[in-house]
Amino acid sequence: MTIFNLGSINLDHFYEVPHLPQPGETLLATAHSTGLGGKGANQSVAAAQAGARVVHIGAVGPDGAWATSRMQALGVDTTHITPVTSATAHAIINVDPAAENAIVVFPGANMEQSLTQVKIALETAKQGDMLLLQNETNLQVEAATLARAKGLTVIYSAAPFNAKATQALLPLTDILILNAVEMQQLSTATGRAAKSLGPQMIVVTEGSKGGRFVTPEGEGRFPAFPVQALDTTGAGDTHAGYFAAALHEGQPLPDALRLASAASALKVTKKGTADAIPSRSDVDAFLAQQT
Repeated sequence: MTIFNLGSINLDHFYEVPHLPQPGETLLATAHSTGLGGKGANQSVAAAQAGARVVHIGAVGPDGAWATSRMQALGVDTTHITPVTSATAHAIINVDPAAENAIVVFPGANMEQSLTQVKIALETAKQGDMLLLQNETNLQVEAATLARAKGLTVIYSAAPFNAKATQALLPLTDILILNAVEMQQLSTATGRAAKSLGPQMIVVTEGSKGGRFVTPEGEGRFPAFPVQALDTTGAGDTHAGYFAAALHEGQPLPDALRLASAASALKVTKKGTADAIPSRSDVDAFLAQQT
């Protein structure tokens, strides 16, 4: 069983700042670091760290070999990452002392996915496999259509939020994941409540408040785990990747959400994105300590 992910790959630049910049303001950062990121790469790494077999479908520029190597080292199958002429995507991430962030992304190679490569990657997919999607690449609708035809479960993170892209994918989505702000934006754009959007399951994350889910059987909430946050960047991606992996291995919904919440809690205690996503053994140990 395999999780396929048509997803972004970024070089993340982290800047620790005394506060998030205001319009027209120049700040001196107190620290700078770089690492692997992008919603797609983060989710692939999270699912792989959770124990799933993950095949990433993506693109990098001539400067992107390091990203492919790092994803391999973190357990992701990178066979279907395509080299293109555009530069590898990068993100500028400002992080304040309260662990809040402000992010600007240059999409670069992420928007040059090849339909041929997507088709080749999904040729090996079987009914019961999964496809992860986000809003940081092109070809989401095409990939979802191919996946649905092969009997895959389509899990879609509607971020960064784009009303047109999200509405196009709703009919092809089995599980929709978004945060509370994105859920409000989607409700405003469609004029519909969560239960009438179409996907069989909707998961709405609410940061330190946990979140809620909507299924045909009803609605419910799931808690967060209190931790001292250092950097919230990538927490939602960690949650999504672990959640997909847990469902893929057959965990009931409450257990899958609990595992995902524990993983995202551990992630925010470390600085960075993909490199800071915890291993399954660390998450299991953390859960064993909870009452």
